[in-house]
Amino acid sequence: MDGAERAPGEPSGKPEPRSLLHLPLGEDLDRISEQLHSLARAQKRLQSLLEAVMSIGSELELPTVLRRIVSTAMELVDARYGAMGVLEERGELLAEFIPLGLSSQELSDLSGIELPRGRGLLGHLIRHPDPMRIQDISHHPGSAGFPPGHPPMRSLLGVAIGVRGRIYGNLYLTERRDGQPFDEHDESVVVALAGAAGIAIENARLYEQVRNSAEQFQRLLLPRLPDLHPFDSAAVYRPASAPGHLGGDWYDALTLSDGSCVAVIGDVVGHDMPAAAAMAQTRSMLRAMVYDLRTPPSAILDQLDHLLLSINENPLTTLCLARIEPDDQSWNLHWSSAGHPPPLVVPPHRPAHYLGTDPGLPLGVEPGLPRPDHIHRLLPETTVLLFTDGLVEHPERSLDEGLLAVAETATRHAGASLDDLCDALMEHHPGDGHDDIAVLALRTPAPQAYGQR
Repeated sequence: MDGAERAPGEPSGKPEPRSLLHLPLGEDLDRISEQLHSLARAQKRLQSLLEAVMSIGSELELPTVLRRIVSTAMELVDARYGAMGVLEERGELLAEFIPLGLSSQELSDLSGIELPRGRGLLGHLIRHPDPMRIQDISHHPGSAGFPPGHPPMRSLLGVAIGVRGRIYGNLYLTERRDGQPFDEHDESVVVALAGAAGIAIENARLYEQVRNSAEQFQRLLLPRLPDLHPFDSAAVYRPASAPGHLGGDWYDALTLSDGSCVAVIGDVVGHDMPAAAAMAQTRSMLRAMVYDLRTPPSAILDQLDHLLLSINENPLTTLCLARIEPDDQSWNLHWSSAGHPPPLVVPPHRPAHYLGTDPGLPLGVEPGLPRPDHIHRLLPETTVLLFTDGLVEHPERSLDEGLLAVAETATRHAGASLDDLCDALMEHHPGDGHDDIAVLALRTPAPQAYGQR
């Protein structure tokens, strides 16, 4: 029958084409769609993890870093509660416990309850620092239960955080908001976060060490105020918030043979070792020069300007040199300024006010140009405040606003001791903290103390 026609219904010997409707495309598409969604979720979680690592690494203050680690971990796995437990030096118990996610009412319910020390289930992670996932906390053999008022918690994800090969603390997360237990994906992303968290914690600790070392060096350069009797005195210095910051701010005060008191406040431009060295050099030179009673403050500043220029190219320096001189039963403030903020005078029972006059040129600008002298009569028990611009400068406020805020604070605390007054100025200062601050306060004696000069 080769070449002959087929009878109706007779098979041809070739497979007939199948309808597309009969192919298993639906199952394949569902599987591919689920894989794509899974990949998208993984990419989103990876992106969130990268953003979290960048966010944590941008912080340098250790308390802020620890809280940021907890809040970031909570966001990554959508946990309702989170906490960071910081181990004590021996690594046996928790020295610090930082909980997040508790409502105001939940915090109130736990008031008076001692924070966990790591003796129950939390201690299990201390002794066995492997990632821990628990579906039901109450069924774990290490669970010691919750104190009265504690919110109910069922699921737990715990991950240790290491710093330099040593366990620094543990990250605890409880209660996924969708009600499901933590899964292996949650664990993997939190473990990855913990690795970055260890680096961030180490950076913050190094930052603290550098800052503390710089601050200690700075304070060693500053003098300890001598006994200025019959004057009362106080001084305070605060370094800037920048890491490793070395400032050029300084103060000094001493009494002279005629009963007067010399006070100086200065600020060398720069925040590095050369600025600190220039500050120490300038202060030493000035202290040697102020003992000449016949030379007015302006002439001393001129001599200092020429002397510094002859030695080397010192950085720009602002400075206020003041001498409180006896005058019968009162005092005169005799001062000259080299581009420095004016003295703030706080008379007894009166508002504080600035001695606004020509500030003169800073040191290192033009040594040949003279600076004016100024004299202001002081009542007994009047406070004279000298400070550096870090106390008042803020990028979002005018200098006048900062000066006014300091004057108002000084007026409110005029009757306090000078130590308390300086503390108040530091606590309420309008500056932004990005520059170091020095404050020097002197108070003229009461009338009965004049005979003791």
